[in-house]
Amino acid sequence: MKIAILCSSPAHPVNAWLERWIASHGGHHDIALLRRVEELEGGDILFLISCTQLVSRAHRARFANTLVIHASDLPRGRGWSPHIWTIAEGGKQITVSLLEAEDKVDSGAIWAKLTLDIPSHFLADEINAALFDAELRLMDRALELHGTNPGTPQALDIEPSYYRQRTPEDSRLDPDKSIAEQFDLIRVCDPQRFPAFFELHGHRYKLTLEKI
Repeated sequence: MKIAILCSSPAHPVNAWLERWIASHGGHHDIALLRRVEELEGGDILFLISCTQLVSRAHRARFANTLVIHASDLPRGRGWSPHIWTIAEGGKQITVSLLEAEDKVDSGAIWAKLTLDIPSHFLADEINAALFDAELRLMDRALELHGTNPGTPQALDIEPSYYRQRTPEDSRLDPDKSIAEQFDLIRVCDPQRFPAFFELHGHRYKLTLEKI
């Protein structure tokens, strides 16, 4: 099969997993890892992985299937960074959904789901590893299901919910609260791209967390 993976940022930590997946499947499929919508040529499957660009219906039509991997139990948790919001809110599990891309965000038919337990001691790198491993499993599942029209429409009896895009300000800590009270927020903050921080005595401080 001819497969394209569109991942907007070369700095995103998922790239190491995508490269591993490409190496394991490249002998059987023609696979390209792309950064911009303009690079899309067409093929059998287009995977949108951590893709922040708008992929139009015309671009999707170049592929037999365009699939998104989204870390929420859809239709709940549509939108941006759902697993980060879930864990920061105290959630102990995340569900990862493989679905068809549609014009309306995260509304397409579901191909498969995986649910992961996230231990309360997991830090950002461990959470990412669990999530990205699940994403690769769902990409494998997509190859198995390709050509069988497996999609199931999202449940109509569940009211969709939406998460907004996170900003650096969402990594702000309150110095008057305890570490325990804010631990879930601290542990989901990306230490390189969106580190936790707080302000005290007229200065801003970055806080990073490392398990020893």
